[in-house]
Amino acid sequence: MALPEVPLLAVLPGTGGLTRVVDKRKVRRDHADYFCTIEEGIKGKRAVQWRLVDEIVPNSKLEAKVAERSREFAAASTRNGNGKGISLAPLTRSFDDNGIRYGFVSVDINRAERIATISIKAPDVSAPADIDGMIAQGASFWPLQVARELDDAILHLRINELETAMLVFKSHGERAGVLACDAFLEANKAHWLVNEVRQYWKRVLKRIDVTSRTLVTLVEPGSCFVGTLAELVFAADRSYMLIGQKQGDNRAPPTIELSAMNFGPYPMSHGLTRLQSRFQADPTDLDRAQEKIGEALDASKAEQLGLITFALDDIDWDDEVRVFFEERTSFSPDSLTGMEANLRFVGPETMESKIFSRLTAWQNWIFQRPNAVGEQGALRRYGTGQKAQFDMTRV
Repeated sequence: MALPEVPLLAVLPGTGGLTRVVDKRKVRRDHADYFCTIEEGIKGKRAVQWRLVDEIVPNSKLEAKVAERSREFAAASTRNGNGKGISLAPLTRSFDDNGIRYGFVSVDINRAERIATISIKAPDVSAPADIDGMIAQGASFWPLQVARELDDAILHLRINELETAMLVFKSHGERAGVLACDAFLEANKAHWLVNEVRQYWKRVLKRIDVTSRTLVTLVEPGSCFVGTLAELVFAADRSYMLIGQKQGDNRAPPTIELSAMNFGPYPMSHGLTRLQSRFQADPTDLDRAQEKIGEALDASKAEQLGLITFALDDIDWDDEVRVFFEERTSFSPDSLTGMEANLRFVGPETMESKIFSRLTAWQNWIFQRPNAVGEQGALRRYGTGQKAQFDMTRV
C-alpha cells in the first residue's frame, strides 16, 4: 500500500490522507513520514506492525474475513434498523434560468451580483403524533424532506455555480410548525428512524459549515428561524436581524427561538455545537442562551445574547445589507475561503475538522501551486517521462 502523491505529484494525499494516517490509524510520525515519501509503498507485514492496516488475510480467505468483520461491526452498532422505514423517492425539483424550486426550499440565483438566496418554508401540515404517523408521512415528513432538499441545493450550488460568492439564507412560515417537528425529534430520539433523520440534519449542517461561500442569514418579518432552522443563523459568517417592522409590512417583528436541538444534536466537525463554538470566550454566555429555550427573542434580545451579528432598524436595513453584499463579493475568493475556513471552527481540532475544515482550504491551495499544475509541474509532467522542475522557495 502507498500514498505516493508527494514524491510523484507534488501534492498531498487527497481528502485528508495524511491526517487519517496519524490521527485515525495512530501511525508514529516518523513511520508516517517514510510511508508518505516512498513511491513503491509498504508491504503487508510492516503495514500491520506500523498500524497502517489491522490484519493480513490471504486472497483466498479475503471475502470470508470481510463478511465476518462486517457481521461483527453490524452486531455492535446501535443503529439496528428494526421496524419499518421510509422509502426515499426522488426529489421533486424544477430548474429555471435563475434558480431551483423544491417543495419547501427554493434557490434564487443572481449571477450578476454572484449571490444565491436559499429560502426555506415551514411545514404546512402538523407534526406527526407518533412514529406510525411519521412513517405514514413518508419522505414528505418535513424535517426529512427539507434536509434532503437543502442538501441537494447546497451540492448543486457548490458544483454548478462556481462564481457564486455568497449564500443568503431566508425562511418563512409558521414558527410553531418547526418547533413541533423539533419537539417530535427530541421526544422520539431513541427510535432508530428518528435518529437517522437527526443524523441527516447534522450532516447537512456540517456540509454548510465547510462550503466555500460566504454564509449570510437574514432574519426578517415572517421568518421562522427557530430550533433546527436557527442553526442556519449560528452557522452564518454574518447574520442580520430586523428591529421591529418594515414600513408598509404589517407582519409581526421577527423573533428567534431556541430549542433543545440547538444544544447537542447537531455538533460541528470539531465536536462542539455552533453555540458552544460561538461562546468560547465566556461559557456562561451559553448558559444564558440555554435559559432562554422556548422564549421568542426579538432582535434586541438576540443581539444582547450574542445570537446574531447585528440588529438593524428599518431605516438602516436596506443600505447596511446592500453595502455588505457589495463589499463582500468584491473580495478575493481565495482569501475569503482561507479566512472563513479558519474563523468558523473556533475551539479544539478533531480528525474530522482537520480534514474537512481548515486543512481543506490549504490543501486546495497546494493543488493550485505552479509546482503541481505549472507547465513544468509534477501533475503536468506525470506519465510523460519528464522530471518536474520545482521552484524550491519555501513559502
